[in-house]
Amino acid sequence: MTASESQELGQELGKLRWRCRRGMKELDVLLTRYVEEQFCDAPAAHQAAFRELLEAQDTVIYAYCLGQEPPPTALLSSLIERITLSSAADRSCR
Repeated sequence: MTASESQELGQELGKLRWRCRRGMKELDVLLTRYVEEQFCDAPAAHQAAFRELLEAQDTVIYAYCLGQEPPPTALLSSLIERITLSSAADRSCR
């Protein structure tokens, strides 16, 4: 990775972290943890789906994460599963 690519990635991650700041602390934690721990290694399709997910209302994202509402696509469903499973695994280790 070149220095300019690394700088661009750093800038994008900073923007994503900012966009993860929601009106609900629970979402802040889930979404920021995904950016910090999984985003860079995620397939390009999941990265794009995550960017799209951040456009949704907090209540919609929260409903997806709690399983109260099914995500509209299989890709988004897979992404939500990755986001929530990492959180569940983290809680079980404490």
